[in-house]
Amino acid sequence: MHHEQQTLTHSLSSDEVHIVVVADTHGRPHPALLARVTEQHPSLILHAGDIGTGPLLDELGAIAPVVAVRGNVDSRDLSLPDTVDLTVERPSQPRLRLLLTHIAIQRVYLTRSARNRAQAADAQLVVFGHSHMPFLGREGRFALFNPGAAGPRRFGLPITFGVFKLSPRGLDLHHVDLQTGGRWAPG
Repeated sequence: MHHEQQTLTHSLSSDEVHIVVVADTHGRPHPALLARVTEQHPSLILHAGDIGTGPLLDELGAIAPVVAVRGNVDSRDLSLPDTVDLTVERPSQPRLRLLLTHIAIQRVYLTRSARNRAQAADAQLVVFGHSHMPFLGREGRFALFNPGAAGPRRFGLPITFGVFKLSPRGLDLHHVDLQTGGRWAPG
């Protein structure tokens, strides 16, 4: 069943939470992806679209629950929404509200539709893919996060995924280099 937009709440049993974010696998995920994701011990995995064909969502689902959205190359036959308004609840910490979508920025600014959806969802964080470029930024009250691409290398960009570490001390967002397994930062 096709849904344009979904609203989900994911309740976790710990205040220390790791969420892995993957995007743009295009049916050809990096060979180290499943091992690198497993190393993060995620409580939840997000896929920000352009999944492509193949068993990737099931393979990721064997590691942790998966929330995914359809990307612009994904078939309308996939029973995935275009956007998800996601609330992550933890026992004694503030909830994290985010918008998961595939296309959210144009140049370095939120598109009007992404901004409107994020405002309607009262999101703190907008998570997206599409550009294959790892990105962490801010626009107004929204933190913006693109995990980069975890599939075939394009445009000479790195092959990365993202990690959110939520703890009582706050939220740490960073990228992981799929080649090395270490933190990725712009050169």
